[in-house]
Amino acid sequence: MKLLIINPGSTSTKVAIFENETSILDKTIRHEISDLAQFDKLTDQYDFRKQIIMDQVEASGIQLTELAAVVGRGGLIKPLSGGTYAVNEAMIRDLHIGVQGEHASNLGGLIAS
Repeated sequence: MKLLIINPGSTSTKVAIFENETSILDKTIRHEISDLAQFDKLTDQYDFRKQIIMDQVEASGIQLTELAAVVGRGGLIKPLSGGTYAVNEAMIRDLHIGVQGEHASNLGGLIAS
């Protein structure tokens, strides 16, 4: 089973692919402040960061159809008990509007969806 893990931060995006418990890819992509400055809101970085992730997946030789799941770490959403949640329309809306604040981690669930 292969999993793609996405962890967006303020100036980087971490991408990992695991096959079972073995890491196949573990990459930290640093973003230049000048590249990020072109975006008014953090959610405007969606296409920019998604393409970077897709490029890393392609370079690893893994096809998206091989993935059992995509995990987006983080996100400022309404209070929930700790755990793992499927991305749904309510979560996407909350992440997009920044219901609990705007943070780069909000892109995790958006890109994972």
